[in-house]
Amino acid sequence: MELCDRTAHELSAMLAAGETSCSEIVGSVLKRISAVEHHVGAFITVDAEGAERRAKSLHAGRRAGEEPGPLWGIPVAVKDNICTKGMRTTCASKILENYVPPYDATAVERLIDAGAIIIGKTNMDEFGMGSSTEHSALAATVNPWDGAKVPGGSSGGSAAAVISGEAVCSLGSDTGGSVRLPASFCGLVGLRPTYGAISRYGLVAFGSSMDQIGPITKDVRDCAALFNVLAGPDKRDSTSFSEGVPRAVLPPGPTSLRGKRLGVPRRLLDAGTDGEVRALFDEAVKTLSDLGAEVVDVEIMDPSHAVAAYYVIANAEASSNLARFDGVRYGVRRGGTGLEDMYRRTREEGFGTEVKRRIALGTYVLSAGYYDEYYLTACRVRNLIARELRENFERLDLIALPSAATEAFALGERMKDPVAMYLSDVFTVAPALAGSPALSLPMGLTSNGMPAGFQLVGPPRGEAGLLEAGHSFQRVAAHHTNRPSMDLRKDGRASAG
Repeated sequence: MELCDRTAHELSAMLAAGETSCSEIVGSVLKRISAVEHHVGAFITVDAEGAERRAKSLHAGRRAGEEPGPLWGIPVAVKDNICTKGMRTTCASKILENYVPPYDATAVERLIDAGAIIIGKTNMDEFGMGSSTEHSALAATVNPWDGAKVPGGSSGGSAAAVISGEAVCSLGSDTGGSVRLPASFCGLVGLRPTYGAISRYGLVAFGSSMDQIGPITKDVRDCAALFNVLAGPDKRDSTSFSEGVPRAVLPPGPTSLRGKRLGVPRRLLDAGTDGEVRALFDEAVKTLSDLGAEVVDVEIMDPSHAVAAYYVIANAEASSNLARFDGVRYGVRRGGTGLEDMYRRTREEGFGTEVKRRIALGTYVLSAGYYDEYYLTACRVRNLIARELRENFERLDLIALPSAATEAFALGERMKDPVAMYLSDVFTVAPALAGSPALSLPMGLTSNGMPAGFQLVGPPRGEAGLLEAGHSFQRVAAHHTNRPSMDLRKDGRASAG
């Protein structure tokens, strides 16, 4: 097995034993990028020189007696809406195509303090607005399992980089499902933390009341390691918890889930879930039951209501947040006959079709005469969803749902039907609206050889319990070890290996 295909905890053990070096790990990752990136398209920016320089610096520091951090020597890819000092942050948009931030996001600072090596910035749907990474204005990303299918979105580049070995782990952002959907489509672990658990400082805003940075990794142990590094108070983010959240401490072996009550909305899943995805989900629930969890049928609101509320609230917030991109302060500027003409030309040429659509929708639902009818109604539905989950967690420890109703769909399949694209998030938006944590886990391969995932949803600040349950699942169900062979044929398809 190549170094780039190993987990972070495996590499950490090898580094501690002197079996490899930071430079060898970086070299393995860069070699893989050179071999497959022209096909996968996971990155907008690769910082090869910076990564090699950082690896040498870490090695020199260790020889000088510096204590290694928990992610020492681990190459991490960062979604391109998370600010990196001296490395451009584009949000996959022409309006920020050459923007280089003067500071690091708090999440990036914490990675660096933990000894991680930032390998580059990954592709995404423009400003996080999409479920397939097809709305990027700067690059195209495909699913490494099948080059004719999408990697999910909006953090599709972050997921594609990890499953293809172009990074050991990565950061994404999740507003309505943008970590969990790519994790599901690419066969990885993805965590959306409780709103406020990880600082949003330096994350370019889309839907400020829901945006959260989250890790995408090969297994739960790596996910817990990243979460423990990233989580914690930050005075620069007023929405971050002042006292942090409990750390995840995972045992070396499997643990019983006896005493845990797991809610499953079976009746809800009977309609609209692909048959193979449903069969894999039922098998995953059985595995959790075999581990000791008590499975309880639970009634929850039709998720289509959550999708409708989410797209009203998120677009309203996007309309406000993206008003700052006007060609005056930073980013692209297009000349005009006057100030208003300059604004119009800059935004018309700088924003892609989907971003314009969402700004228009968001502005509409906030406008006089429609604010009460749409935005306030969506906020009321959001409160009902949050209350429903809160009441369920008074008697349950976890709720299980598929991460997506289908496996990864074909490139272009939903591009002409925005509603179909929005419904890709049907199972992911409710936890986002409620601010609850959710963990996506691989649950096997379909007959097409494509991965599918399921979510464990927990109460606020319940990441430790989610990660412990996910770790127990992975100790007995090895779906997370499935990998595409990366033997890319002329038709663009990668077979399972």
